[in-house]
Amino acid sequence: MNAAEIRKRFLEYFAKNNHAIVDSAPLTPKDDPTLMFTNAGMVQFKKAFLGQEKRDYNRATTAQKCLRVGGKHNDLENVGRTARHHTFFEMLGNFSFGDYFKEDAIRFCWEFLTEELKLDKERLYITIYKDDDEAGELWQKVAGVPPERIYKLGEKDNFWSMGDTGPCGPCSEVHFDQGEEVGCGPDCGIGKCDCDRFLEIWNLVFMQYDQAEDGTRTDLPRPSIDTGMGLERVAAVCQAVASNYETDLFQSIIKYTADLAGVTYREDEEIDTALQVIADHSRAIAFLIPDQVLPSNEGRGYILRRLIRRAYRFGKLMGFEGSFLWKTASKVVDDMGDHYKELEETRDFMVEVVKGEEESFAKTLDKGLEMLEQELAELKKTKAVVVPGETTFKLYDTYGFPIDIVRDIAEKDGIGVDEAAFDALMQEQKSRSKAAWKGSGEKDVASLFQVLLEQGVTSEFSGHETMIEQSEIAYLLDESGTVVEVLPAEATGWLVAAVTPFYGESGGQVGDTGEIAASSGKAIVVDTVKPSQKLTAHKVKVAEGELKTGESCFLNVDRGQRLATMRNHTVTHLLHAALQKVLGDHAKQAGSLVGPDRLRFDFTHIKGLSAEEIARVEALVNQSILDAIPVDRQVMSIEDAQAKGATALFGEKYGDTVSVIEVPGVSMEFCGGTHLDNTGIAGSFVITSESGVAAGIRRIEAATGGNAINYLNERRNAAAEAGAMLKAQPGELPGKVKDLQQQVKDMAKEMKSLQAKLASGAGRDMMSEIEEIGGVKVLAVELEAPNMGVMLEQMDALRSKLDSGIICLLAGHDEGKVSVALAVTKDLHDRFKAGDLIKPVAGEVGGGGGGRPDLARAGGSNAAGIPAAIAKLKELVGE
Repeated sequence: MNAAEIRKRFLEYFAKNNHAIVDSAPLTPKDDPTLMFTNAGMVQFKKAFLGQEKRDYNRATTAQKCLRVGGKHNDLENVGRTARHHTFFEMLGNFSFGDYFKEDAIRFCWEFLTEELKLDKERLYITIYKDDDEAGELWQKVAGVPPERIYKLGEKDNFWSMGDTGPCGPCSEVHFDQGEEVGCGPDCGIGKCDCDRFLEIWNLVFMQYDQAEDGTRTDLPRPSIDTGMGLERVAAVCQAVASNYETDLFQSIIKYTADLAGVTYREDEEIDTALQVIADHSRAIAFLIPDQVLPSNEGRGYILRRLIRRAYRFGKLMGFEGSFLWKTASKVVDDMGDHYKELEETRDFMVEVVKGEEESFAKTLDKGLEMLEQELAELKKTKAVVVPGETTFKLYDTYGFPIDIVRDIAEKDGIGVDEAAFDALMQEQKSRSKAAWKGSGEKDVASLFQVLLEQGVTSEFSGHETMIEQSEIAYLLDESGTVVEVLPAEATGWLVAAVTPFYGESGGQVGDTGEIAASSGKAIVVDTVKPSQKLTAHKVKVAEGELKTGESCFLNVDRGQRLATMRNHTVTHLLHAALQKVLGDHAKQAGSLVGPDRLRFDFTHIKGLSAEEIARVEALVNQSILDAIPVDRQVMSIEDAQAKGATALFGEKYGDTVSVIEVPGVSMEFCGGTHLDNTGIAGSFVITSESGVAAGIRRIEAATGGNAINYLNERRNAAAEAGAMLKAQPGELPGKVKDLQQQVKDMAKEMKSLQAKLASGAGRDMMSEIEEIGGVKVLAVELEAPNMGVMLEQMDALRSKLDSGIICLLAGHDEGKVSVALAVTKDLHDRFKAGDLIKPVAGEVGGGGGGRPDLARAGGSNAAGIPAAIAKLKELVGE
C-alpha cells in the first residue's frame, strides 16, 4: 500500500466516523507566536482545545504538513543519517474537541490499524503514562490487548506537550514489533532501548491540561483528543521496509537524484547519506517556499537557507557540479502536487528561488570549504578536539556557512564544534544590529546620536493623532554630532524634542519635513530620522533667531507633504493586497519606499506583469479608493495581532506591541507608519513602471492623488503633441505609429534590394576584370559597398559564376576604414587557403583577419593602402 493510499484511507475512515476533513494548515503558523513552524497536527486547533474558539465541528481529521528543525524538536543533525529523522513530514491525525475521549480514541486507532491497514494484532504493543490506569484498562477492554503487551512509562515518554506552553496531557503510544532481527540484543525491549525493533507509529494524546510558562497545568474546558501518526513511519511498516527512506515517499526522489548524479543507492554509506539528505531537504524546500518562506539570514528564512545549503553541499560531495536542487525539489512537486495543490501553483516561483540560492551559495562555498579544511588540518596538528567558535562564526559571517555544515565536516575528522562560543558571537552580532541605525543606514549619521543612545534618551511620537505639537527642545546637536546648548542663525544641526508629531524615516516611509518654532527663533525641518525605535531626531536649519535647549517649541509637520506620503503609504497596502489577488499569495512584499511624490513596492514574483495584470491591479486599487473605506489603526500585543490574522512583513523585527493597519475586507498588516483615515482620500492611483530588480523580485512604481493626475496629464500632453506632429487624434496614434513602422521596414527592405542590385550589376561588369596568374584566375577589385553584409552578397554572386579561382573584394568606408573579403575555390585549397592569404593582404590596409580555407574576412584602417593590397594578393598567387 503506497503512502498516498494510506493517507486517503486514513481521512476517509475518520470521515465515515463523523470527522470533518480539514485541510492542512501552512507550515508557518498563522496565529501562534510560540512556534516558528507547524510541528504537529494539532497546532491549527490550539484555540479550539483552549476553548477560545468554536468550530463548526467537534471532530476533525487532517493530513498535516509539519517541519521540525529547531527548539524542542531539533532533528536536523540526524536527518539523512538515521532511518527515521526528517525535517518535513506528514502527520495523520484525528481530533476531538470535547466530544469523545479515551475509549473512542482507542477504538478508532485499533480499528484503523488492524482492519484498514491489516496490521498483525500480535505485533502491536502499547505504552501508557505511568499514572493512567484508565487507559490501560481501556486497551484491554476495547482492543483486547493483553496486559503483558501494555507498558507504563514516565513523563518523558508518555506525557505529551506541543512546546513549553500550551495544551498537553498523558498519552498512549502504539508500537509495531519489526522482529528480533531488527533488535539490539537480549535486553531489547520497550522502555529499555532506542533501537527500531519496537517502532512507535501512533501517539494518542489525551488532552486534559493547558501548560503555562511556569510549568503549572490547568484543566482544559473540555477533555479532548489529539492523535498523531507519522505517514512516513506507518508507510515503512505497511511496505515492510527497514527505513523510511525506502518507502515510496522517498524512493522516487532518491532514484531521480541518483540518476542525475550517476550513482547507485545502497552501495556506499556516504552516498546513501547524501541521497537521503537531499531527498529530505528537497521535500522541506518544496513545501516551505509555497508557504511564503524565502531564504534569509533570520528566522524562518534562515532555516530554509540552511536546508538549501546543507543539501547543496551534500550534492557537491557526491559529485554534482552547478545547481541541481531545483530539479529534485521540482520532483517533489511531481510526486505530491496532486494532494497539495499549492505545490504546483507555485512551482515556477519555487524553482527560481532555489536556483538563485544555489548559484549564490556556489560562489562562496569553495572558499569557505578551503578555509575550513585548513583550520581542521591545523587542529589535527595540535591534536585539538574542537573547532573554535570564532572560526565557525567567521565561516557563517563571511561565507554564509550554517553551523550544521561545519559540524558535519568536522565530525568526520572526530572534531567537535564550540557551539557555545559561536552562539555568544551570534548574540553579540544581534546586539550590535539592534543598536545600529534604523533610518537611512548611513554609519556617519548613526554615530551622531551615539551619546544620546548610550544615555537611553527617548522621545514620544504623537504623529498618528496630530501634525501639530507643543513640546520642549530636549537636545540640540551641531552637524558634527556634538551636543550644544544653542543652534545659532543659519546653522544646520539636529533637534530632539520630548514629544514630536514628525515621523522619522523607517519601515520604508520617508521622514517628515516642516517647521519648528520657539520664542527665540524658528527652524526648517529638512528631514526626520529614527536612530532607534524610541528616539526621533529632526534635521533642522535655523531660519530666524536661534534655538535653545530647554525652550518650549511648536512643531508643525508640512501637512501637504505628510498627506501625500500617507496617500502613498495606505495605497501601498492596497497594492500589496491587489497583487496577491491577481498574482497569488506568493506575491509578498520584499521592500518599499514611500514618499510624498511616489511609492515604490518590491514583491516576490518570477516574471514581469502583463499589461492585463497591471490593468487588473490598478482597477482593484482604484476600486478600494472609490469605495472610500475607513482605515483602522490599533495598537496591540504582537500575540493579539498575530491571532487577529495581521500580516507581518518578512524580515521585519517587532517589539512586544505593534501597530496594525486594517482596511476592512481588503488588507490587515503590521505597520508603524502614518496612514489616511479613509481610502477615498487617496484620490486616484496609477502604476508608472514595472520592472525586475533581482531573481524572483519585481518592482512597481506608482503615484497617487495629485501626483497621479499630474502623471496622467503629462501622458495626455505628450499624446497630444505626438498627435499634432502626426496629424492624428490621440486615439489614432497606435495605428499611425504602426503604419510608420511598416513604412520604415519597407524602406529598409527597398534600400537593401537596391544595394544588392547595385552589387549584382557591378558583379557582371567585374567578371571581365579577371586576370590569370600562374594558371589561377584572380579577381581582385575595389568596389563601393556600405558594409560587409553587402560585400558578402556580392561575393556569393561572383562565386556562383567562377568555377575555379580566387576572389578578393575591398571596400573603403568613412574615416579610412576598410573591409576585405577573400574567397578561394575548393580545388585550389592544396595551394591556397583564404585564411592564410588574407592576413598579408589585410596588412597592407593596416588591419588583420582570418577565416576558413574557402572564405575569410578582414578589416583595416588605411583605405589608401587598397591598391597595395590588391598588388600583394597578385604577388602571393604568382610566387
